[in-house]
Amino acid sequence: MKIQYSKGKVPRQAHVAIPEGLYEEEHGRQGFFGPATQFYHLHPPTDWKRIEGPLRPRAFATYELIPTDRNDPRGEPVKLLYNNDVALFVSRRTEPMPFCFRNGDGDEIHFIHRGRGVLQSDFGPLPYQEGDYIVIPKGTNYRVVPETRDNFTLIIQSRGPIGFPDRAGVGHYAPFDYDVIETPDPAPVTEQRAEWELRVRRRGEYTSVFYDFCPLDVVGWKGTHSVFKLNVKDFRPLMSEGIHLPPSAHGTFQAEGFVVCTFAPRPLEGDPQALRVPWYHRNIDYDEVFFVHSGEFTLSRRSGTTPAGVLSLNPQGLHHGPQPGVWENSVKNWRKDARLEFVAINIDTEEPLLMTPEAQAVEIEGYADLWAKK
Repeated sequence: MKIQYSKGKVPRQAHVAIPEGLYEEEHGRQGFFGPATQFYHLHPPTDWKRIEGPLRPRAFATYELIPTDRNDPRGEPVKLLYNNDVALFVSRRTEPMPFCFRNGDGDEIHFIHRGRGVLQSDFGPLPYQEGDYIVIPKGTNYRVVPETRDNFTLIIQSRGPIGFPDRAGVGHYAPFDYDVIETPDPAPVTEQRAEWELRVRRRGEYTSVFYDFCPLDVVGWKGTHSVFKLNVKDFRPLMSEGIHLPPSAHGTFQAEGFVVCTFAPRPLEGDPQALRVPWYHRNIDYDEVFFVHSGEFTLSRRSGTTPAGVLSLNPQGLHHGPQPGVWENSVKNWRKDARLEFVAINIDTEEPLLMTPEAQAVEIEGYADLWAKK
């Protein structure tokens, strides 16, 4: 049993009716699931003058990335961020894979940011479009066949199996009905070639196995896992009229060492005393990655917006929250009919993430200064 303490000037309800002139910050453990204490500050905790050292908010202009698979059919995605549990890649493939691929390093989630096409696999062909999540179990043979030229896929590679978060008392139908998940029907690839290559990746190294037939020749399957997809248009996000819910309420996938949340369009909280922006919090146990898919993320940005295609990283151990002025404006400009109209992907990792040189090359300079006191 956890004992809750309360000292000094505090509201009756956390995240609601914060006393004027005070700023709420959450000091929590295990993301938003563990022990937590709310502090009430005289100043915003992110209202820094400057930061010296490696911990700082970072952002990356992913549209500037040129993975080798954009110009070479035999190329591959580019890695951006990684740790022992998860790695993030970007693919911009313009032509069909001339080989089949098997990832021996982990499960994959492909989020289709731009483009459409077909994912051929052992389980059968699965058409995809913008906004689709495609989950590919470790060891599956597959082939990406794009139908468009302007393509962009965010790939999340997991060391462990990818599953769904526990929905506890919410039930089976939110934030999406499991019935919207689509799995493919078997359809063997019968295209004749002199030789088919199966490229296998294990511990970052490649081995090629060659056949005189396409290895995607399955005519039937049954079992307890499969390639599958779901689209963000089918999400019905949880919300509350009276209190801002934490990101964990929007959980989509989880695996050992990380979780994936999806922020879909929704009305804002209707209570004029409720916080309508993410509250300040200390990233103690998780790095937070945020990728904007569509629309513009404006709630926690005072100087312009974060447009689609920008990927940000807020490291554990550092404060995170709205920029100066946004907290106050969210109260001053309260409207009953206000809505969030953007779609974003949030990835929280237990281990700190490392940046590749390719990520560093497209880092947006001065991003941390957007919070600095002016």
